[in-house]
Amino acid sequence: MRMNEIRRALISVTDKQGIVDFARQLAAFGVEILSTGGTAAQIRGAGLAVTDVSEYTGFPEMMDGRLKTLHPKVHGGLLALRDKDEHLRAAKAQGIEMIDLLVINLYPFEKAVADESCTLEAAIENIDIGGPAMLRAAAKNYPFVTVLTDPGDYMKILEEMRQNGGKVSEATNFALAVKTFQLTARYDAAISNYLGGLTPYGGEEKTFPDTFTVQFARAQDLRYGENPHQKAAFYREPDANVSAVANAVQIQGKELSYNNIMDSDAAWQAVSDFDLPAAVVMKHANPCGAATSEGAIVEAYEKALQADPVSAYGGIVALNRPVDRRAAEELAKIFLEVIIAPGFDEEAKAVLGAKKNVRLLSIPLPAGGASAGYDFRRVVGGLLVQERDRNDLDIRKARVVTKRPPSEEEYQALSFAWRVVKHVKSNAIVFATKDQLVGVGAGQMSRVDSVRIAAMKANLPLRGTVMASDAFFPFRDGIDFAAEAGIRAVIEPGGSIRDEEVIAAADEHGMAMIFTGIRHFKH
Repeated sequence: MRMNEIRRALISVTDKQGIVDFARQLAAFGVEILSTGGTAAQIRGAGLAVTDVSEYTGFPEMMDGRLKTLHPKVHGGLLALRDKDEHLRAAKAQGIEMIDLLVINLYPFEKAVADESCTLEAAIENIDIGGPAMLRAAAKNYPFVTVLTDPGDYMKILEEMRQNGGKVSEATNFALAVKTFQLTARYDAAISNYLGGLTPYGGEEKTFPDTFTVQFARAQDLRYGENPHQKAAFYREPDANVSAVANAVQIQGKELSYNNIMDSDAAWQAVSDFDLPAAVVMKHANPCGAATSEGAIVEAYEKALQADPVSAYGGIVALNRPVDRRAAEELAKIFLEVIIAPGFDEEAKAVLGAKKNVRLLSIPLPAGGASAGYDFRRVVGGLLVQERDRNDLDIRKARVVTKRPPSEEEYQALSFAWRVVKHVKSNAIVFATKDQLVGVGAGQMSRVDSVRIAAMKANLPLRGTVMASDAFFPFRDGIDFAAEAGIRAVIEPGGSIRDEEVIAAADEHGMAMIFTGIRHFKH
């Protein structure tokens, strides 16, 4: 395998983390250092020898730094094939020296445009030109050039140089080149998505750009997909600050499966919608238990489990408060695939440590409720993109459509039920009290069948509970059946051509009903 000696390095970084120490250790190997602007000043300030790129090229930096590295003496030094005499003769004739190591990271475009106050002018100034050009040149010539974009790789390269007398292997260079092209692809995608979504000179406002490019990094290969005959892998978005299963810290248990990840994501999204201590039990992407508590998190879990203890077996539990010993002891009483929480204290870890098969995931709660952003749904030949379905409705502002308004306790129950129904597959029906899920009807082709199933599955008394429907009732039959089961109040979007018939049914049964004007389909 080819080994390439590092004799000359060009360093120009925006993120200066660890750069002085890295340059110092390169100098100890006898590496000549070229640099630009602030990077050169910082390295020189540490007492290290450094040559300015403008001195090397004989061409001054100009135009506010826009023009400094776009020069044949830079790109020739990166692109020259060291095993072709023709390239080497041409380089010598033009005074081009070989550059063996390129250390670059780019202007922070993504960080800049994430600031809501960022102007188009500021965004444009954060588009790096010379950096990507050099990165692509060095990565293309990976058999001869080492390219670094990540401070986390500095020590790895130094260690390899120590082991190999100042040389780096072609295999290492290839891996770094792949990482570099992944970076430049993501960088260009961010610019394309941002600019493609703007209409700064008039025209129709755009909610989404004309093209949409995203990049996900492989987090792990999975044993299989939804079924054992399907191969699968798990990819995550680059933003490590999102409160999500993709960024969870796994404390215990074997690797998550494809279905574990799907259900864990659904459970975490659901529990993140609650402010009070809450627990959600998820099974096949539908909540079979949910509850809140004014007190300890264990109380929320115990109430959530009461809704359907049979379905909870082998399910996933998400809690929005850290797990303590009391909660851990209750959680350990049945078989669970995954337990998710913002943390686990040492006693809880000790209790659950005896349950070797259960996975424990720690995820910080999202600031300001459930995460915003986009939902993606792949279809054959295309991609569906939509904003996340956020539940920001103030129940008190929903329209009362029946003769009887909800009581205070009913309002509280309707608020709880409306938060849960959003996370149930359509057609979705939820029966609940003010702090506890009582029955769920999910995924039926007929809404009245979902009502019947919710009643059939109820493990707790239905009389006096409320009902939430993710979409309008097309006929009065769902209301009639709910009334027979003892439901006292209903929350639904409204909007059916038979709304008056549905409202009349609720009035006949003495029920309270409110219309939200918001639908929560979930397919």
